[in-house]
Amino acid sequence: MLTHIQSLFLLSCILFAVACQSPESTSVETTPVGLVAAVSSSYTPPAFQDDNRKEQLLSIAPRLKELMQQHADDRHISGVAWGVVVDDELVVADAYGLANREEDIPATTSSVFRIASMTKSFTAMAILKLRDEGKLSLHDPVTEYIPEAKNLEYLTSDAPVMDIENLLTMTAGFPEDNPWGDRQLDEPEQMLLDLLQQVPAFSNVPSYEYEYSNTGYAMLGLIVQRVSGQPFGEYIRESIFQPLGMNDTYWEIDRVPDDELVIGYRWEDQEYKLEPMLHHGIYGAMGGLLTTIEDFRKYVSFHLSAWPPRSSEDDGPVKRSTLREMHTPQFVRLIADATDWNDETCPATVGYGYGLGISENCKGTVQVSHGGALPGFGSNYKFYPELGIGFMAFGNRTYTAPWPWEEILKLVFNDLAHPPRVLPVSENIAHRKADVVNMIQLWDEPTEAQLVAENFYLDRSKEKRRDEAMNLLDSAGTIQSVTELSPQNQLRGSFRMQGEKGDIRVFFTLSPEPDARLQALWLGFERNDED
Repeated sequence: MLTHIQSLFLLSCILFAVACQSPESTSVETTPVGLVAAVSSSYTPPAFQDDNRKEQLLSIAPRLKELMQQHADDRHISGVAWGVVVDDELVVADAYGLANREEDIPATTSSVFRIASMTKSFTAMAILKLRDEGKLSLHDPVTEYIPEAKNLEYLTSDAPVMDIENLLTMTAGFPEDNPWGDRQLDEPEQMLLDLLQQVPAFSNVPSYEYEYSNTGYAMLGLIVQRVSGQPFGEYIRESIFQPLGMNDTYWEIDRVPDDELVIGYRWEDQEYKLEPMLHHGIYGAMGGLLTTIEDFRKYVSFHLSAWPPRSSEDDGPVKRSTLREMHTPQFVRLIADATDWNDETCPATVGYGYGLGISENCKGTVQVSHGGALPGFGSNYKFYPELGIGFMAFGNRTYTAPWPWEEILKLVFNDLAHPPRVLPVSENIAHRKADVVNMIQLWDEPTEAQLVAENFYLDRSKEKRRDEAMNLLDSAGTIQSVTELSPQNQLRGSFRMQGEKGDIRVFFTLSPEPDARLQALWLGFERNDED
């Protein structure tokens, strides 16, 4: 059976990349540049009630520190740094061990670690920013921007032409290229062009199967460079780092102050050995980024800011809707025998979006994440959009996870309560609730005339509906109270009519008409325990 890390968070653990088969998928382009839609003046987004997320996470900080330090010692990680974000605040941050063993420099939350494949979401964000600006489409053939790839040989005659979205979602058909791709980090652009012109090997046809490809993200970096007219790293720096205030994030090791740069090591023959510190090259788009916990938390906070959808100012490097698009899995796989943090069976779906892995478990917990691993380094970050919290950790040992994630999960989800945001009741369903209650009890024509949609009695006769309601009222006895509405969205919700002998469960949904009429109604009964 797959473990929790191997299954529930399969696509986020790039240290242990696994190919996932999935059917073809398409994405929906966002609103065209310059097109403005009308916006509701009555919508109220969901919000946290009695919010104590910060206090809860601070309460586990000492235990989290113990887990991280013990993990570093057990796994011989020279230095680790970690942080926990709530919305736009770094509420927990700490470090342990040595960033540079030769100079005896301790790791800190301002130490600059290489974060490897965590870089990929920045590359994806750059592509989507160019898309939003109307400079490319995700459905454009790759050869439109990289003509050097025109001689690619697909495996079958019915293969679709590789497009930009294939590169983003790891479905271009290229073979999984860990750890080969890691060693190409500092190669010049010509190396990638030579590879493409020499007709690289395919493991699948495009759009058929997920398979992790560093080469695909190197190609995306080249597209960013050619479309923007700037060097890839410079475009990211100006378009993403600077707007977010990420002033301690780098592409090139030579630009990092010596006393802040974390050195990479491997553990071999019971001792630490230096790994090569590679420079920024054409494969940097797949894993070359260097940053600090204090800087990277700004990026995590930016992703968390995308939720929930709302009408407040939207002035980030990309739109909130674009971030939510990044968080949407495009190729999804069910892991039926996945387990949760207590090692109990909990089926989950996993998928890869745009530079990010996404999972949702049987409890409805959605996690967005990505790992990173290069010679000398291992990193990871995971955030929970519906909870507004995120976790990140960096370490400097080759291909080694920087944290004991299973234990952290237990600490976070067993010991703490994390109620999600609450959706306020919309004007539409609030207005219709009283009418629904009246109709169930009275079935008077004036109420029906202004409440029911034209399909309502066509789907089921008035007589059948009324008889059902009368029988339930008889079972419930005198109605003593009606509970508050529990909204599912702006046009559907549920409540209970509480009787002396039991409750009538009511679920209704309204039509899309301007006056939002009753199109469907489901009733159920639940007898009081004492009866």
